[in-house]
Amino acid sequence: MNVKTKDKIATVIFYLIAFLIVCVLAGLLGYILVKGLPEISWKFLSTPPQSFQAGGGIAPEIWNSFYMLVITMIISVPIAIGAGIYMSEYAKQNWITDFVRTMIEVLSSLPSIVVGLFGFLVFVIQMGWSFSVLSGALTLTIFNLPLLIRVVEDALRSIPDAQREAGLALGLSRWETITRVLVPAALPAIITGVILGAGRVFGEAAALIFTAGQSTPILDFANWNPFSATSPLNIFRPAETLAVHIWKINGEGVMPDAAAVSDGASAVLILSVLIFNILARIVGRILYKRMTSA
Repeated sequence: MNVKTKDKIATVIFYLIAFLIVCVLAGLLGYILVKGLPEISWKFLSTPPQSFQAGGGIAPEIWNSFYMLVITMIISVPIAIGAGIYMSEYAKQNWITDFVRTMIEVLSSLPSIVVGLFGFLVFVIQMGWSFSVLSGALTLTIFNLPLLIRVVEDALRSIPDAQREAGLALGLSRWETITRVLVPAALPAIITGVILGAGRVFGEAAALIFTAGQSTPILDFANWNPFSATSPLNIFRPAETLAVHIWKINGEGVMPDAAAVSDGASAVLILSVLIFNILARIVGRILYKRMTSA
């Protein structure tokens, strides 16, 4: 068998593997959307859930999911960018740095249920915040930080040293080189990592069962006082997200139309992640063009 034949066989195998992956993803998404889209209506999206009767919606759960995501990313992204910059540009290459990187990798591989139990012990019990948006967001920050830190560090380390040297040669300080040269150049990879991290946060359930709770109080969307118990902005109230809601109604089985609600909520969850990813990439491209004058 000559080299060209081997190359053709390998090419066909790779195409088959790619086609198989696409088919599996398309089948999974198609199954969820085909079953869930018929259940979606304006009433379903704008009304609260019902426990013992049919016809409930998922409005509070949609709000809780996005609110939890925003708070988590507001906390985790700045910390991850700062830690990634330090690990890439300032930390010395020694056993301490290697140990920190190893610990970050260990934390990124922890099961979410373990992180949830840690958040339950620290934020819910020790800090006394009970089941709340804040407890859930801080737990998800711990869950999400290792991935974001490694993404930022790898994105910065992938930039050629010539760009660093060029910035310093132009008279820029080290910090100016990082903020004006390296970070803009690494922005696409950083945004990709942030999107992946946001997807993990948005679909997470196990960690939130123990920290954000499995219920939501009656919310008054006309009340935007963050200190009010009925305000959707209150970070000290329980907040059942979409993923937790799907798990709960399938586990309890007390809702007459549990299957229909679960199918609709799953479709909304998939579509929300898809829309978020698309919008995040559009915003990322705009920021990249402005920061690099491309």
